[in-house]
Amino acid sequence: MRIWLDGALRETGSARVPALDHGLIVGDGVFESLKAVDGRPFALTRHLDRLARSARGLGLPAPDRDEIRAAVDAVLADEPAPLHLVRITFTGGIGPLGSHRAEGAPTLVVAAHPASPARPVSAAVTVPWTRNERGALAGLKTTSYAENVIALARAKEHGATEALFANTGDRLCEGTGSNVFVVLDGELRTPPLDSGCLAGITRALVLEWVGATETDLPFDVLERADEVFLTSSMRDVQAIDRLDGRELPGAPGPVTAKAMRVFAERAADDMDP
Repeated sequence: MRIWLDGALRETGSARVPALDHGLIVGDGVFESLKAVDGRPFALTRHLDRLARSARGLGLPAPDRDEIRAAVDAVLADEPAPLHLVRITFTGGIGPLGSHRAEGAPTLVVAAHPASPARPVSAAVTVPWTRNERGALAGLKTTSYAENVIALARAKEHGATEALFANTGDRLCEGTGSNVFVVLDGELRTPPLDSGCLAGITRALVLEWVGATETDLPFDVLERADEVFLTSSMRDVQAIDRLDGRELPGAPGPVTAKAMRVFAERAADDMDP
């Protein structure tokens, strides 16, 4: 596997980001993770749009879309596989040891790794930490991910693959790397973006293709929802059959099963919706 770093494919062992890169020093960077099927990236245009929004929100220059497209094609061609996880990372480049940013060029890293399909059903836990819906990073996909590392470790301790957060108002927000949907009385609902959740690409496609109501939801809705599912670039639509100590028998339920089917059919018809 080779990695695209600042304009060229490089061997993994020799691809080096400077030790003073601001993305490493203070997490001054943004990123996108997406899937590629048979060497074709899925929803790349939407991911590039979000990368640009995140960069703008962080005060970084606009990423070069043409270079990123070329880089994605190059890393996918370098190691063919039925399914890849593609990671695009864009940082502030070499900077000082503190939070001030230098005026140098940004760093671009694009990598792809063969992946296995996500399980259609999984387990999740809730965690006591909150998302700050009014914070400077709300809605931005940044490389400041230590909070998610801690939450995922908690999930793993309990045999789960995802951790779900409330926001500071004790409203349902999101997972560490996913959006969450619930079914109440047969109606599909998901938190609005002003809850502080990330504007997920798969989330947006489910809203468009399946239909759901964006509505403010108390965090304890998870204790009474008839169905719960997660969306993300690698999960697609993934049913939850256990949440904390609560079993959701029969997962995926009928609403979730429909969402899974519709998403799979529509995604297969259009790789860049």
